[in-house]
Amino acid sequence: MSFGTLLVVVLAGLAGPALALGRRRFVPVVIGEILAGVIVGRTGIDAIDPSNGTLGFLGQVGFAMLMLTVGMHLPLRDRRLLVSLRSGAALALIAGLLAVPAAFAAAAIAGTAHVAVYAVLLASGSAAVLLPALEEAGPVGLEALAVMAQVTIADVVTILSVPIVLQPSRTAHAALGAALVALASVVLIVGARRVAGHRWVRRARELSWHRRWALDLRLSLLVLFLLTWISQKSGTSALVAGFGAGVTVALAGGPRRLSNQMRGVADGFFIPLYFVVLGAQLDLRGLVDHPEMLALAGALAALNVAIHIAAAALLRRPLSGGLVASAQLGVPAAVASLGLAEHVLSRGVATAIVAAAMVSLLACTAGIEALLRSGGAPSRPARAADAAPAKLAQT
Repeated sequence: MSFGTLLVVVLAGLAGPALALGRRRFVPVVIGEILAGVIVGRTGIDAIDPSNGTLGFLGQVGFAMLMLTVGMHLPLRDRRLLVSLRSGAALALIAGLLAVPAAFAAAAIAGTAHVAVYAVLLASGSAAVLLPALEEAGPVGLEALAVMAQVTIADVVTILSVPIVLQPSRTAHAALGAALVALASVVLIVGARRVAGHRWVRRARELSWHRRWALDLRLSLLVLFLLTWISQKSGTSALVAGFGAGVTVALAGGPRRLSNQMRGVADGFFIPLYFVVLGAQLDLRGLVDHPEMLALAGALAALNVAIHIAAAALLRRPLSGGLVASAQLGVPAAVASLGLAEHVLSRGVATAIVAAAMVSLLACTAGIEALLRSGGAPSRPARAADAAPAKLAQT
């Protein structure tokens, strides 16, 4: 590991914003980051070694921070979400039920096992992609709220299911580790809420703001690494710890600037590094050399979109909402990373899963544009700069 390696990783990470730069349509930056990782990794010029221990550890930190941002983005304190909770739960339930036969179909098409893994993947959503995109559009409409509720429920259930479906023999162990992380999260949430109103806490936050100590950011990172350490010692995944830390921070409350600070640390370095390293681990040549893996990627992508559109159609909701809900990011990335690390999935299967997730992001992009046009969410401001002063004022 050297500064040259970090230079390559950071340069590769800039491919994400570069791909979206100057485009009117919403293009998830993760697409460019993973593709850049593919180019500099095993499939391409082999400029970085994803098996390097230090780089792998930084990637694990990025993975934990990705799950942290997923948990923070869940609108758990948004009362408007309760209005659409019933329809969102129904959409998530129908999508989950349809995912089971679809998973068997995907396994049959590709001639592989891992039916439970495919079912979790097909039922999952991506709050990390959807919520910031809708937030960028402005105040959301009722249809967008229903999709937000659906994705929130799907995210929680599928994220907690990933360690179990990857290693069914360790279900009890994974459940115990998740319970310890959940217990620690509850204790931290209760403790944070009890001291939040104290004068010395307000004084500390005021000084932090004026003297730029970033105390809330430091404490949030402390929560993340504490829960990750507990998960490591209890033998469960950093996925659960990162997600639990995000939910803890979201429910404990804090100044709005914390979200911007966390995005600066996570989205500015660690999360792009994680996706570049993930892309570097993939072997896209395997999709070409093994047609069954290409078939698996196509099947997962097509079935994912079909399931969510069918769920919307059955409940007579706009089909554009189904396209939006089909976005996948955190769960497929987690399945690929953990599956490779624990030698549960082959490199070909992991590559197919990530490729299908990238297709789902393109479908989500089309769905967001359709939802905006149909009135499910308002039109975006003409210029991002117009909204900047308002956002700064909220900090």
